Amino acid sequence: MIETSDQPCVVEHEPVRSHSISVVLPAYNEEQAIASTIFAVLHALNAWSMDFEILVVNDGSTDKTGDIVTSLVDAYPRVRLITHATNQGYGSSLVSGFAAATKELVFFMDADGQFDIRDLQEFFPLIDTYDAVIGYRIDRQDSWMRKLNAWGWKKLIGWVLDVHVRDVDCAFKLLHTEFLHQHPLETRGAMINAELLYRLQRAGCSYKEVGVIHLPRLYGEATGAKLSVILRAFRELFVSAREWSREEKQLTIQRRTRELPTRS
Repeated sequence: MIETSDQPCVVEHEPVRSHSISVVLPAYNEEQAIASTIFAVLHALNAWSMDFEILVVNDGSTDKTGDIVTSLVDAYPRVRLITHATNQGYGSSLVSGFAAATKELVFFMDADGQFDIRDLQEFFPLIDTYDAVIGYRIDRQDSWMRKLNAWGWKKLIGWVLDVHVRDVDCAFKLLHTEFLHQHPLETRGAMINAELLYRLQRAGCSYKEVGVIHLPRLYGEATGAKLSVILRAFRELFVSAREWSREEKQLTIQRRTRELPTRS
């Protein structure tokens, strides 16, 4: 069951206490934005009186991202740092964060400052009704080329995986931790969001789409448009789709075999 909403998030400044939450922030060379992003998350979740942890996954950054987060870990016990010695990819960062999550819910958001954590409050009333709440970017603040690439990728994901959402790669999603631990993700690059949606769909889970504000990128460099990232995503898509199709056929055969009448 998929429902959509065209309305932007309206933030209600009331505390939210019904769930605990692990916030996963993948970060690669985000020295200019990482501290402000962490402080924004700390401020919002403290204001909502939530039980939370912030998991920053430093994916082999070559700048001061790791040093900055390390200093914040010492000052703020709810901030945890997970470090990849080398750059492994966006998907690997999310997988590491999901595996380390200890709270009831997992929320992930990019660390580059293009999202407003306060939009998350619109998601909480929905997570008890749906298995996941996924954002889509209202007035996406990217170049026309990135928007065109995203449109083409969305169409391809719909055709290959039969997954149809407004914004496949929007890095603003809220899920139940139990689902992520029971359905570990396999891809490690930019394909990760598509796989997550595919696994939700295959498991018969419901999700709600909610519009979120997208802000211009003020610092750092986006890596999603790099040729190497795009080629890796295409490779993972077609290799995974072939394997998942084979698995589905095997499950269908096994199901039919069990349903066959037995001879007396």
